[in-house]
Amino acid sequence: MTETTQSLFETRPPSTLAESAFVSLYGWVYEHSPWVAHQLYERGIAKNLDDPAALADAMAAIVNGAVDDDKLSLLRAHPDLAGKLALADLTESSQSEQKGAGLDQCTQGELARFTELNDLYKQKFGFPFIFAVKGFHRTDILEAFERRVKNDPETEFNEAIAQVHRIAKLRLEAL
Repeated sequence: MTETTQSLFETRPPSTLAESAFVSLYGWVYEHSPWVAHQLYERGIAKNLDDPAALADAMAAIVNGAVDDDKLSLLRAHPDLAGKLALADLTESSQSEQKGAGLDQCTQGELARFTELNDLYKQKFGFPFIFAVKGFHRTDILEAFERRVKNDPETEFNEAIAQVHRIAKLRLEAL
């Protein structure tokens, strides 16, 4: 296998990295929240975490063990889906993920509905709607948005955290 076809996990296993390198390589997995990678590193990175699924589970455990205020900050670090700024000012990962779902190709009506739902959702829950878009079309996402905006706050907080975990796992698998 050549260097170009090897995964990051093969060329630079997490267990071999210094903290600065680990946070540099994995701190972005949870949107604008490098504290997840920092805390995991402080707990120890063993060889069993040299696997994307195991690393995803360990990072999820850090988030799940965090206080609700930290979880809320993590949720608030996420961008609106197809929101007012559409794909402007997103991280490279978020932009790629949203484009892959066709959110950059919304009709005027779809964009208006996404904007309306984004505003309603943030007013109701205090954080943006989060959906792991990979594998879904924008119409699927809009349908989920319509359903989830009706959830109670506790249910939606838990669903948003679950979606954040799915995004992180998908990002790690892509490496």
